[in-house]
Amino acid sequence: MAGVHLKRETIISAGIDIGTSTTKIIISRFSLMNTAGSTDIPRIEIVGKEILYKSPIFRTPLKDAITIDVASVEKIIRSQYEEAGVHSSDIETGAVIITGEAATKQNASEIVHHLSGEAGDFLVATAGSDLEGIIAAKGSGAYDHSVKTGKVTANVDIGGGTANIAVFKREELLGTCTLHIGGRLIEFSEGLVTSISTPVQRLIEQEGWTLTLGDSFHHLDIDKVTEFMAESIARIIANDPVLKDDVLLLGHQPNWEEKVEDIIFSGGISECMYKKESSKPSDILYCDIGVKLAEALLKNKALTKWNRIEPNETVRATVIGAGTQTTEISGATIHVASDELPLKNMPVYKFSFKDGFESGLSIFEESVKEAIDIYDSFQEGQNFVIYLADLPYMGFKDIQTLAKEIIKLMELRHDPEQPVVIVLQTDHAKVLGQTLQAMNARQSVICIDQINVEHGDYMDIGRTRQSEVVPVVVKTLTFHST
Repeated sequence: MAGVHLKRETIISAGIDIGTSTTKIIISRFSLMNTAGSTDIPRIEIVGKEILYKSPIFRTPLKDAITIDVASVEKIIRSQYEEAGVHSSDIETGAVIITGEAATKQNASEIVHHLSGEAGDFLVATAGSDLEGIIAAKGSGAYDHSVKTGKVTANVDIGGGTANIAVFKREELLGTCTLHIGGRLIEFSEGLVTSISTPVQRLIEQEGWTLTLGDSFHHLDIDKVTEFMAESIARIIANDPVLKDDVLLLGHQPNWEEKVEDIIFSGGISECMYKKESSKPSDILYCDIGVKLAEALLKNKALTKWNRIEPNETVRATVIGAGTQTTEISGATIHVASDELPLKNMPVYKFSFKDGFESGLSIFEESVKEAIDIYDSFQEGQNFVIYLADLPYMGFKDIQTLAKEIIKLMELRHDPEQPVVIVLQTDHAKVLGQTLQAMNARQSVICIDQINVEHGDYMDIGRTRQSEVVPVVVKTLTFHST
């Protein structure tokens, strides 16, 4: 295989986090290396990650309370690329993350898709509270802490609008939960309350408090709000929520079963707790309840029953996770038509062979037709990825049978000339791709393996590297509502 003897190569990654309060950018460099022995099948892995540039922390630009200022966001990104000494064409992988309450803004979907095309050659876009929590846990050090210690670790990432909790035990994600808890849910100007978010307004009404617009920054109900938030977080971590916590719940209840042992706070609120950023005065003035919320978390007695670990990163946890943790490498046993790459925003249709090879084949056509109906209902030629999961052991005849079925079914698409894109859990991609090619499939064939995705995910596949691997980013575009 060409490139097997290559010792090391690098790719540049960007992470962009557009949050409720702040926008951050990070530029990283990944080192790739063949980690297999000289007599083994080559396995190219990411063996090093180096942060090249961290941007200042910018206030997220808004046109009004419900509209993100796309032009201003682009201006920030361009200026920071220039500061970092990189061009958008240098960026080969990474993620744009719209997080927290920013993901509910009127044009969040527009900005995600716009930046995916403008901010870099292989820059992708993701949003969604569960994914945000997972990425933040990796950026804060919570994930690594759990891997190293084996302890059940909860990362609580609190920004301007949401608290995203992700619980890990070693490499396994045990569960997630998101709450309407954040620094910007009550805002002030000249010492008076100018904004109260809808969830907090419902909390005030539920508890019979009196705080309203125009009240003083020193109103006693403000402390009651932040203290309730801290108590609610403690109950959620313990997986023992009460009915009154529902008013702040965003989505599902906590879904982990094992008891949390260690907790790590990240996000803008944890910066108020730990002050890990530069000691220079921030250009972002605290005109909200962020500092009060941080104080309430530090004082809350219920939170002291867990071992509290300081994060490696506070306000930058999500952007560091986005820039360094979302990329996977597929290689050695892949088959790709390099001239078709990169591919962006390909929806994933998952098909499982869990009931056996023959049983799966019997319903494969019906499932592919369903995928066409889902992803190309307007007959515009939207292509999609077929993810073949739970494949049993397959002999060469089975591979041939599967390839024939794929060739036949790809003709059902509204634009059958589009590339055939197949993803597998197991390392059958090369033999399946070569078989499809040998059977004279008229389409270009892209088969990659050793990637885990789910039905409904989206995927970007980057250009082939010298070492014959491709960088892959899997993301979930989930825009939650208020």
